[in-house]
Amino acid sequence: MLRLVILLPLVLAYEPIISNYHEEVGIKEAEKIRAYEEAVDFDGGRIVGGTPAAVGTYPHLGGLVIILTNGATSVCGSSLLSNTKLVTAAHCWRDSRNQARQFTVVLGSARLFSGGQRITTSNVQVHAGYNTNTLNNDVAMITISWVAFTNIIQSISLPSGALLSNNFVGSRVQAAGYGKTSDAAGISNNQVQSHVTLQVITNAACQQTFGSSIVIGSTLCTSGAGGMSTCSGDSGGPLSINSGGRVLVGITSFGSPRGCQAGLPAGFARVTSFVDWIRSRL
Repeated sequence: MLRLVILLPLVLAYEPIISNYHEEVGIKEAEKIRAYEEAVDFDGGRIVGGTPAAVGTYPHLGGLVIILTNGATSVCGSSLLSNTKLVTAAHCWRDSRNQARQFTVVLGSARLFSGGQRITTSNVQVHAGYNTNTLNNDVAMITISWVAFTNIIQSISLPSGALLSNNFVGSRVQAAGYGKTSDAAGISNNQVQSHVTLQVITNAACQQTFGSSIVIGSTLCTSGAGGMSTCSGDSGGPLSINSGGRVLVGITSFGSPRGCQAGLPAGFARVTSFVDWIRSRL
């Protein structure tokens, strides 16, 4: 007797990503960072467990204080590419529910809400292929009034030559930002211009966590092993490699809502995939 066997498609449960960045992350982190900066003596004298990162450790890092159209304040990061241009994540300007009205770009400062060169702009160009739900093509260019380079304000290089064909798998890379440094600790002294060294993994491995609609060819992923990853508030900030100088290879894009210490990968816009788009707007 023959039996009819019906094979049902295997449905894999992938990790979700945060598409409503400003309400779920950015606004909350802005409030925490502002309160922390108002309460802490930034000369390190009253900070337990360490001192803030020295100003100029990441001279290409631009903090973003964001005013949304609903009046709320949010935060992100960015990377300075020239005297008038920066690159960030598109979702910092527009996520699935919120639209930014204005960026204040903060350069050469350990503080996000005061100090440094502070330049206000609404001149932001989002990649035409940006998808607010999948965060594919999560790239945007910021234009500011001319800023002078100093020992604490410098541009970061874009990939060129042999780096353009490098997928960076196995490479040790550094992420920097103003985001918090752990899920539980909230904003701490290490939050100010903090950094973490991460290892790039294959897109195939990253797809096992987030799926192939989220992780596409223009995505770069890093391992979350050991609880090391980007964290809340780091969106839009630089992922770089030292190759005869600091080179931008990723733009912080997404992670798991389970937190930055969940041991899961983090996703970045792969800069080599967007070099032509970026250069044409410098």
